[in-house]
This record gives sequence, C-alpha cells and structure tokens, in this order.
Amino acid sequence: MQIRKMSVQDLASRLSADEICLLDVREPWEVATAHIDAALAIPMNDVPDHLDELRKAANGRDIVVMCHSGQRSAVITRFLNQAGFGDVFNLDGGITAWSQYIDPAVPSY
Repeated sequence: MQIRKMSVQDLASRLSADEICLLDVREPWEVATAHIDAALAIPMNDVPDHLDELRKAANGRDIVVMCHSGQRSAVITRFLNQAGFGDVFNLDGGITAWSQYIDPAVPSY
C-alpha cells in the first residue's frame, strides 16, 4: 500500500481551517524541544494502545502523522491504514520541514 504524503504547506492551510487531526509520534523530550500546538502527542510505541483516543480526536477528519523527519511517522501511517483508519497522511519532512518552511520559531534539533 502506497503511503500518502502531505506537505507542510498543505498542513498549515488545513490546520488553520481545522480540517485535520495532527498526530505527533515523537518522544516526549522531542515534543518539549519543538512542537506544533495543534498536535496530539502520542509516542510511536504507544499508538496501538490509544486508537480509541485517536478516533475521538480525529472525529471524522483526515489524520496527518508527523515525527522528526518522516521516517517514524511513515511506519505509523502504514499501521493506521492497516488498522482501518481512512484518510491518513505522512507529513513530508516532519517537524524539520515545518521549522524550515512554515515557522522558523520552531527550533531545529
């Protein structure tokens, strides 16, 4: 199954319109270092135990999964697709791309 990607530019647009649920799968120390306020933070290894919480948070909206650069979020995007979630996207470039192209106030690490 092909993993669908979303650019940080599309994410910014869709976040402002409240059209998506953003899932941050990085570790707590990473989220504390750099984050997007609208994101629901659930570490990658904990996602399988929080599927009901994610369904409620998404409330029928598309889900965009993010991490540092897009590697871990790709794994979770694939997992969510296999778990029956509909429209799930991997954030291309992760928080690194967000910091570079959208919000330079978000620290790079």
